[in-house]
Amino acid sequence: MKRTDVRRFGGEIVNELQRERKITCFLMVLLVTGWGLEYVVAKKALEVLEPLSLLFFKYLVGFLVVWAIKLKQESKIVFNLKDFPIFILCAITGEIFYFYCEYSAMSYMPISLITIILAFVPGVSMIIERIVYKKKASRKMLIGLLFCILGVAFVIGVDFKILLKGRIIGYLLVFAAIFSWNAYNFVTASLRGKYSDITLTFNQLLCTILLTFPYAVQHRAPIEVFTPDVIGGIIYLGVFTAGLGFIIQVKSLYILGPTTTSLFSNFMPIAATFFGWIFLKESISLLQIIGGIVVISAGYVVVKEKGKMEELSNESES
Repeated sequence: MKRTDVRRFGGEIVNELQRERKITCFLMVLLVTGWGLEYVVAKKALEVLEPLSLLFFKYLVGFLVVWAIKLKQESKIVFNLKDFPIFILCAITGEIFYFYCEYSAMSYMPISLITIILAFVPGVSMIIERIVYKKKASRKMLIGLLFCILGVAFVIGVDFKILLKGRIIGYLLVFAAIFSWNAYNFVTASLRGKYSDITLTFNQLLCTILLTFPYAVQHRAPIEVFTPDVIGGIIYLGVFTAGLGFIIQVKSLYILGPTTTSLFSNFMPIAATFFGWIFLKESISLLQIIGGIVVISAGYVVVKEKGKMEELSNESES
């Protein structure tokens, strides 16, 4: 092959990779936007359904979508009985308790504030890794963490007068969700490498359905509450977040990498605040918006610096 042909071939590969990265970035923007809308849809559905019942229907639809994807990719069901307790714990921390806290918090505070506080997840993850795994943090990460804490304190501080009127319960529920999600990340890390991503998701959703089914049956809502809007909302939650959302996330992890993928999700509060304002007429104060910008920006720094440190660590190990 001539040198000019090699260069042309190499250029075509680079262009194809760049095109694929652009497409994936666009899909992640759509996904983050969809996640923001998810809170609006869930809040509407929670007017007639209890949080755990909504979780059951949401994950039942999501399970069917993931099962269809799994049958196309790999037909066999892989499930080691020794890992069953871990999958149960994953379902409890990452699916049931996490979303139960989120959904319950919607009764006490706007969805915009919920998603702003959730942007503190990278900061809490960094603290846990430092305490449990003795992982070092760079100066930029520590500064980012400090600003994360200050931003969260700023957001909550504005609500000081109404904290004792019930909003404090909402904040406590969101913080419980944050710790639950971090627990899920650490628990599910022990399963990576044993199962493919689709099998891991399939098994976790199966456990989630098994755990929430008895409650959904015991507290089943009257058939008349399942209006076209409610059914459409459940389908949206199941298909988009647990089905298509899963495919896009996995694609992004492979093409963009875990750090860039995490950075996209950090901007979810912007979408949630916008949709909450449009569809639910929810609003937050200017000071809370400023606090939210601080939390999101600081979380961005923490995730980006963490990604750099992990890349350096992987390079030194190899």
